[in-house]
Amino acid sequence: MKALRYYGRRDMRLEDVPVPQPSGDEARLRIAYASICQTDVERWWHGPTMRRWLTEPKTVGHETAGQVEAIGTDVRGLSVGDRVMVNNIRACGECHWCILGSQSSCANAKTAGFALDGGLAEYMVWPESHLIKLPDSIPDVQTPLIEPTSVAVHATRRTGVKVGDTVAVIGCGTVGILTMQVLRAAGARVIAGDLRAQSLELALKLGAEAAINTGEQDALDQLLDLTDGIGADIVVETAGAVVTPRIAINWTRPGGTTVLVGIHSGAAEFDFNEIVGIERTVIGSVAAAPGDMEKGIQLIAAGKVLLGDLVSAVIPLDRVMEDGFERMLRPEKDVFRIMVTPNYRSDQWSN
Repeated sequence: MKALRYYGRRDMRLEDVPVPQPSGDEARLRIAYASICQTDVERWWHGPTMRRWLTEPKTVGHETAGQVEAIGTDVRGLSVGDRVMVNNIRACGECHWCILGSQSSCANAKTAGFALDGGLAEYMVWPESHLIKLPDSIPDVQTPLIEPTSVAVHATRRTGVKVGDTVAVIGCGTVGILTMQVLRAAGARVIAGDLRAQSLELALKLGAEAAINTGEQDALDQLLDLTDGIGADIVVETAGAVVTPRIAINWTRPGGTTVLVGIHSGAAEFDFNEIVGIERTVIGSVAAAPGDMEKGIQLIAAGKVLLGDLVSAVIPLDRVMEDGFERMLRPEKDVFRIMVTPNYRSDQWSN
């Protein structure tokens, strides 16, 4: 079968590898779609930025869904033909953090597409315990977006948001747009911030009360005008740019909370007095915890999180580098998520 394999910085190869065989508690999936995350692009171009990503070579792809094709002898809850989403993080369940219920911080966690083989391939195997059956209401082409929705759910839970809070989301790419929608479902008033007009337009379409170009000199003044001079109760930073943590902290009201979600390939700088002097709280949020993906699926199925506008292109697996990763790397990137399928037909997508 064909699989996109990561060997190191700027070294990914579409190779022929054996079709994986499921062990007793695993299922083999025929991949329907997998998507390319900006984190995948950053790792390809800059190399790993987190220790848990160091294992190589491995098949790339942590946002993926497919159809059960074969099951191991110990699988009881899945049948051949089931449509499933890959819950991509496998915590150990035994370390200090897992015992505390903080599986996102698990010292031994392994993730599909990083430490374990992922879904930018024709097939993959994964434990039944980490496969979630999908409702018919979610189209196959949108299913990989369930994974970044789980990231948005986790970040929203980390904010401690309350009904009526004003929340600014800085960085309205895929994760930012999804986080904005999850925050609105939680009862928040949301203000969007980004440099890209395409992102700000989509944020307004999907329910942001206002959209601010963060590159404008009066961006902070615009935010203050929208919040009666106070600032946002919560700011969620999903951009992963060098300057955006500082913007996020500056936009947070005294005593408010900044949540950093973006993965950064460069070191950010800011004045810590901006945190200490007015008792802002700054916390991190990474990936998802048990239950976050299931909640994301519920929100999507209920129509509270909409995915269609985030599907920017569909490409075949054999063009994943040229039409996928290289396009995502362009400075003038004009896409949200690119969907990759081993079963591409030229008549299934026109964009």
